[in-house]
Amino acid sequence: MSAKTITIHNTGNPSSSANGERGWLTNPANERQASFHIVVDEREAIECIPLNENAWHAGDGSGSASGNRTSIGIEICESGNYAKTIDNAVTLVAQMLMERGWGVDRLRRHWDWSRKICPRLMYDGGTWSGWYAFKAAVQGRLNEMKKGGSAVVNDKVTVEAYGKQIKDGKLIDGTVYVPLRAVAEARGDKVSWDNKTKTATISEK
Repeated sequence: MSAKTITIHNTGNPSSSANGERGWLTNPANERQASFHIVVDEREAIECIPLNENAWHAGDGSGSASGNRTSIGIEICESGNYAKTIDNAVTLVAQMLMERGWGVDRLRRHWDWSRKICPRLMYDGGTWSGWYAFKAAVQGRLNEMKKGGSAVVNDKVTVEAYGKQIKDGKLIDGTVYVPLRAVAEARGDKVSWDNKTKTATISEK
């Protein structure tokens, strides 16, 4: 897929986290053919499907101009601190727009593709006031980024670890992030990953 827009959804599940929604995609009990690219909650955003692959989220079929074929689907969780979740979603979407050189005119609701009232928590009393507030917040965050504000900064940094250089670190909001495996291997350790329990383990070789 060569995406042209970003489509916003609510999960419709008031008790599920981003991790729970991600797990549902591959749960053997799930017989639905719906899917999405990214899900965000009050703590994290999880990319579930590569952004250059189609997801089945817009409810408008498989035509070449459909949302399913042309748009990145983002699910916003309804559980926990919803205000924080929305703030996380605003930052995520603004960053995605910034990276692509897009504006908020590239944002879509599920409603725009198939007339489903979704994102449902942005539909207030028969109007889409929440949607327009969300777009305005994204525009504000995007403006901050364009001015070089500190809302989100993605600078590459070099990290010295155990006498070795790790060059794929990133500076985000003033915090340095570096791959766990790179740090462990610089020390001569090994990292193993248990996908079932979502556990990373560092151990000596």
